[in-house]
Amino acid sequence: MANVFRRLAVDFFSTIVFLAVYFATGNILIATGVAIAGAIGQYILARIRGIKLDLMTLASVALVVMLGGATILTNDPRFVLVKPSIGHFAIGIIMLRRNWMERYMPEIVLQHGADLVYVAGYLWAALMFALGLGTIATALTGDMRVWTIYVSVVLIGAKLAAFAIQYVVLRVVIRRRIRAQMISPDAAIQRAAG
Repeated sequence: MANVFRRLAVDFFSTIVFLAVYFATGNILIATGVAIAGAIGQYILARIRGIKLDLMTLASVALVVMLGGATILTNDPRFVLVKPSIGHFAIGIIMLRRNWMERYMPEIVLQHGADLVYVAGYLWAALMFALGLGTIATALTGDMRVWTIYVSVVLIGAKLAAFAIQYVVLRVVIRRRIRAQMISPDAAIQRAAG
């Protein structure tokens, strides 16, 4: 479990930095600049250490640099409000890649629930697209309070809820599958013969 959170933290490092600095300062330009510096630093550090970054991490770094740069250049609050949706759409597209979730799963899950992991990957992509559309809808209201609540509560809450649901479903189904294999007639015959 700790390994999953570590990998997610690496993949979404620049997003976490952006949110932390924005909430601390309330300044989008400062938060964007720090997030860009953090993303570039993350990339350089990985290259120095000889670590190959996964597509998800590279996409996150590229989005922060490109969209953050556009935010700083335009200084347009409307662009800033819509910007998270672009990130969600891009991540959703990446999540359409077959079996992208495998790197986050323990071996026992892959052995007994690869089909579930496959489906869950596409459900995560659908969630990213839905959250992206929600971000655009709240940005179009022009109400900064509504947008802030959506981005800081709904986006994070929906992902945490999806993660919790996925965890419980995978755990319950895989335990049932393992138990079914242990008591299946074939398993009983093999134990008697062995």
